[in-house]
Amino acid sequence: MVLNYSTFRGRHGIWLEDLFVRPERRGAGAGLALLKALARRCADEDLARLEWSVLDWNAPAIGFYDSLGALAMDEWTTRRLTGAALEALAR
Repeated sequence: MVLNYSTFRGRHGIWLEDLFVRPERRGAGAGLALLKALARRCADEDLARLEWSVLDWNAPAIGFYDSLGALAMDEWTTRRLTGAALEALAR
């Protein structure tokens, strides 16, 4: 988890890089507990939002997130620089 910044809202938010629960532990409430704790932190610290990514083929996770009221940000695409491209831009 790291703080991000919303230029639209003018405040920080929380970015959760990845949420993984081992298959044998799924359905026991661990993911929900983590997201609730992060949501409480957003509320307590007046943070603008809680965001994370999910792979487009992960239907069970998407269903879980939808059940929480999470919105798909379909109009956004993630861009990434790594390796040689990152090094070239840094020069």
